[in-house]
Amino acid sequence: MVKLTKIYTRTGDDGTSGLVDGSRVAKYALRMQAIGDVDEANSALGVAIAAMTDDADVAALRRVQNELFDLGADLATPEGVEGALRILPEQVSRLEDEIDAMNAGLEPLKSFVLPGGSPATAHLYLARAVVRRAERKAVALAADDAVNDHALAYLNRLSDHLFVAARALAAAGTGDILWKPGATR
Repeated sequence: MVKLTKIYTRTGDDGTSGLVDGSRVAKYALRMQAIGDVDEANSALGVAIAAMTDDADVAALRRVQNELFDLGADLATPEGVEGALRILPEQVSRLEDEIDAMNAGLEPLKSFVLPGGSPATAHLYLARAVVRRAERKAVALAADDAVNDHALAYLNRLSDHLFVAARALAAAGTGDILWKPGATR
């Protein structure tokens, strides 16, 4: 278990951040950008959860929030570190199962969906967009450095999960807000 007694360390004042193995990288490095985007996605998800009332939906998304911390730890741990906390294929599979279960009750899409609806739905769409950015950064990192393949798959699946969760939430309320191509011409 993590125990923090002091929040500031001053070690980052030189523009670097520490990784799990003790090495330091520039705060602007792709690895740190990916970690930061995962952190931002987690925060956006927290805002969505704060606007939600269904206990089962909240519990599922809290599980995802916890896994996003695991994902941040995975990205903060270079390959080769013994006993590293890594995203596992089972976590990706669980997301897929949850996507399938949520999607089973939804009407097929006839157009792209505009982000919006209730505050909770809109925040889920925002969290999804941040997850997609985190995925782009993690993929860019993987082009130069080793990254857990399951971490990349998790991010890819999570954006789908949040999209379907937003649609499911919208279906219980306002419904999807569909894009109407050329509607303002």
